[in-house]
Amino acid sequence: MQKEAAATKPIRSFEDAVAQCQALGMRLSRQRRFILELLWQAQEHLSAREIYDRLNQQGKAIGHTSVYQNLEALSSQGIIECIERSDGRLYGNISDSHSHVNCLDTNQILDVEVELPEDLLAEVERRTGVKITDYSINFYGYRQTQV
Repeated sequence: MQKEAAATKPIRSFEDAVAQCQALGMRLSRQRRFILELLWQAQEHLSAREIYDRLNQQGKAIGHTSVYQNLEALSSQGIIECIERSDGRLYGNISDSHSHVNCLDTNQILDVEVELPEDLLAEVERRTGVKITDYSINFYGYRQTQV
């Protein structure tokens, strides 16, 4: 991803997420820590319901309201990613710029780092008159079958 100036250090680990919470003065409650741990362990995009279910299956008692409130707080501060979809929101552990591959077979969203060639970015700028400072691409497709 092309980015002119990063406002904050990219969050690349659970420890980075915790450090960013602390840097922002956010209280790192037991529930907030559970959610962050789960997102970093799962390495996939999950709905609030899936997060609630998985945490409770792990014996980490947490209420629906607490899950929703903490997801909102974490995503609004840029610590986790929130993707708006027609069937609801999904949350992921990567919050800085990146692209997605949407698998139409599994409905799964995969994170991918893609850097476009400079000449393509220059062409987009020329056609639009807008200086590109960042971008995110959504790819759609089906799983390739093994031969």
